[in-house]
Amino acid sequence: MTETLKANETLETLETPCVIIDSALVDRNIQVMADAIKQHQVKLRPHAKTHKMPAIARQQIEAGAVGITVAKISEAEVMAASGINNIFVAYPIVTPSKIERAVRLSEQIELIIGVDSLAGAQQLEQIAAVHGHSLQVRLEIDTGFRRTGVLYEQASALAAQIARMPHLRLTGIYTFRGSFHAGKATLDVAAAGLEEGTLMVQLAERLRAEGIAIVDVSVGSTPTAISAAAVEGVTEVRPGTYVFHDRMQARLGVCDIADCAGSVLVTIVSRPSADLIIVDGGSKTFATDVQPGTEPLQLRGFGHIMNLEDAYLVRLSEEHGMIELGPLAQTALLQVGDKLRIIPNHICSTVNLHNQVVIQRGHTYERVPVLARGMLE
Repeated sequence: MTETLKANETLETLETPCVIIDSALVDRNIQVMADAIKQHQVKLRPHAKTHKMPAIARQQIEAGAVGITVAKISEAEVMAASGINNIFVAYPIVTPSKIERAVRLSEQIELIIGVDSLAGAQQLEQIAAVHGHSLQVRLEIDTGFRRTGVLYEQASALAAQIARMPHLRLTGIYTFRGSFHAGKATLDVAAAGLEEGTLMVQLAERLRAEGIAIVDVSVGSTPTAISAAAVEGVTEVRPGTYVFHDRMQARLGVCDIADCAGSVLVTIVSRPSADLIIVDGGSKTFATDVQPGTEPLQLRGFGHIMNLEDAYLVRLSEEHGMIELGPLAQTALLQVGDKLRIIPNHICSTVNLHNQVVIQRGHTYERVPVLARGMLE
């Protein structure tokens, strides 16, 4: 499949719902992050989960990234097939079939694999040994987010066991913590990044003192990447959302809403009352994993409706989006057939709902496939 499906459409001819990506904002977002991380002499390895598009991954690498991060081996395969040759799968690979695929891929590119358990490491070791191959791995650490990752206080024992496995090369440690500080979610992203970086550097120093040759200390999401990169001893950060940004990042203070490169174009299909319109994008169009009214963001609705100050996307069914109109929005004379652009709460999960996105370059629009979309295995 070619990466370009149809070019030279206009906003008026675009079928909705669709995701629009402003290329000028993408260019700027990529450069801003690259410049910020370069100041700290730390490696930038963006997470491709946000865009899932090899063309954008190549653009990030051209701006200075050392490679990319993905979550699944299928994503890595798509990226490698498009010429990306340095990939970190920041996720435990534990099933034999996926490990076999990882071994094959690591024979072609520089591949790093996440591991967070003895059972997972033993599976990797066993299959790598059958192939007479060595796999590069990083140990994932749970620094309080309570997702994957060995518990922080148990990391030394597990690292020592992995380091003794002849077909695994333990070269680093990594974590994902998000905007999390002192045991809870926070809007203070600078403090969160500092704490995250400090915890991981301290652990790396302890592992080295125990004779385990940790080279890479990989941390940082979009909210925390810049502050974590400032911690001496951090070697790499893995922000993802920054390439597009979204309403969540704007609420965290990482960007302005005007920096958000991704929006969803929808059409008004019904206006049953003065204070309610229905659009053709529901839960199959907008991600719902960042819910309204939750701490610490306290977002109202499922997205920011551009150019309508007091309109809120308050409810979603599968194919319908219900927008409540406040007094100002009611004066906008919205009609059935009109189009709106909505910046979603979470752009990463939203992009993964769409087979294609529309790249906006000035006043031209080009449909492009999301080649790693749905690559979940």
